[in-house]
Amino acid sequence: MNQDPLSSDLFPEIRLPPAPPKTRAPRKSKKTETTAPSNPAHRGEASLVGASSPTTTLAQQDPEALATVLEAHPDYRLLRRLKPRLHWDGAASQGLVRVVILDTETTGLDHGKDKIMELALLRLDLDSATGLPVGDVQVYDGLQDPGMPIPADVVAITGLTQADVAGQTLDEARIAELLADVDLVIAHNAGFDRPFVEARIPRFRELAWACSFADIDWKAQWRSSAKLENLAQALGLFYDAHRAEMDCHALLAVLAQPLPVPGHSGLAHLVEASAHASYRLQANHAPFDAKDLLKARGYRWNAEQKVWHTFLKDGGTLQTECEWLKEHVYHQRSVVVQLEKLDAHVKYASRQGELIHRQL
Repeated sequence: MNQDPLSSDLFPEIRLPPAPPKTRAPRKSKKTETTAPSNPAHRGEASLVGASSPTTTLAQQDPEALATVLEAHPDYRLLRRLKPRLHWDGAASQGLVRVVILDTETTGLDHGKDKIMELALLRLDLDSATGLPVGDVQVYDGLQDPGMPIPADVVAITGLTQADVAGQTLDEARIAELLADVDLVIAHNAGFDRPFVEARIPRFRELAWACSFADIDWKAQWRSSAKLENLAQALGLFYDAHRAEMDCHALLAVLAQPLPVPGHSGLAHLVEASAHASYRLQANHAPFDAKDLLKARGYRWNAEQKVWHTFLKDGGTLQTECEWLKEHVYHQRSVVVQLEKLDAHVKYASRQGELIHRQL
């Protein structure tokens, strides 16, 4: 909210104090000394209900008090600037899970040719019983000279210029400290970030990963979008997006909140999801006339391998899908299909998972 006078035309529902009755000013004698003119900057400023005096101006009000007035009205929804939280009260009741929240800014989308310009990490401990952070949050944010020109559209999005990153390099010793004893790395769109950081810091290849974009069904959580800015806005928060550290703080704020369904935190959900392997199932040698059935089921066509495939989140859904394939696609015929097992150590990486052949 800016500091313009609070007009009853703009906010009719905020009741202003009644104007005092007009009284006739006493006639001044010619010998009476005139008072100093009033400050023109204060002309027309209205006081609020609950102000300490009728002359208290909007500029003198507590911004949070003003926000509370608007927030209580059904015609207004308020956004507050995200304030990074670097300490969480409480102590673990059972055990700790150590996680790193990660984000990158890069020169482009292709990890084969583009490079990292910025890497940010938040290291924190979670109470394994509640899934909530405890203790201090350690922060790293470093710039990296990509050794190539930064495209103009990337400069416009991130604000990072060639001059900002010239001669800069990531602090690999500090990154190694933060990655020590880490149980899980979390990124919002890990399929993008993981290949970039693995190419730059090989230690990331050895760690388990989870994706807050793909591993949480945000639609089932009553969110209209899985975009991080939208998830933050649903909590009444805004922030300066597309810089790595602030994106990490925003993701922590979102994931530390209870999910509407089933109610535990997003952090707890990701820790649990990372314990289960997922699978990519291929419908090898599926008859041509089953293509519409497979497409309706959510299978995708891999033109290079010439096979329909689908992604399954765990072993339970894998078993159900194999039974469906045998009955509806292969009509009880014996067939061997191929699975790619993806545990948290290979999931979202650019390399292949364990290949398994399974007879239906």
